[in-house]
Amino acid sequence: MQHDKDAAVVDTGNKARRWITYVAGIYILTLGLSLAIRAGIGISPQSSLTRTMTLVLPPLTQGNFNLILEVIMLVLTFLIWPRNFKASNLLSMVPALVLALLLDFNLMVTEWIHLEPYAANLVLLFFADAMLALGLFLMIRANLVLMPIDLFVNTIQQKTGWKWGNIKTVFDCTLLALSASIGLMFLGAPHFIREGTIINAILVGQYVKLYFFLYGKYAARKAPAPAVAE
Repeated sequence: MQHDKDAAVVDTGNKARRWITYVAGIYILTLGLSLAIRAGIGISPQSSLTRTMTLVLPPLTQGNFNLILEVIMLVLTFLIWPRNFKASNLLSMVPALVLALLLDFNLMVTEWIHLEPYAANLVLLFFADAMLALGLFLMIRANLVLMPIDLFVNTIQQKTGWKWGNIKTVFDCTLLALSASIGLMFLGAPHFIREGTIINAILVGQYVKLYFFLYGKYAARKAPAPAVAE
């Protein structure tokens, strides 16, 4: 996750508090992702790829495929710039494993959700994207370990000097193309790529910006008033 890290938002204090914030962020993110899947009108490129793979190889869960994707990204990170790869980068697999477990748990918890009216599914997707973005915001605020996918994108940015946002866009489009191609080859048609995919791409970033703004306002209110010189 590469964002402009506002000093008023990013937590640089107690490590225990930051880890609690980080894990809470992962949980909320996976809950939002699960709800977006239950809305059934399209999900993010990464999720559409891992979700499609559960139809191609049903014995494995979406959490399993998400973890496999993270492992692939970590290997690619090493291959792209081995001299810059640190042993500490391997720690990124710890939150990736936690995310995989929580994703499967939240998919199980939300399995009962089946909404009929399209408007209800649309509302659910908007709420799900807000949850997903809140999880991202909390993980950014905790300022701890990057997930392998984010580490991969960051490594390309550092090596090439290209803009992070452009790299992420190409990366997401690549995952989307893979998802569509696998769907066509093995299932006869692309799955999980619909209008909700575009909505997700637009809304999540805007929600994260909103949370940064709101927290900045909250922090400014809590800050002690500057002393008035006599």
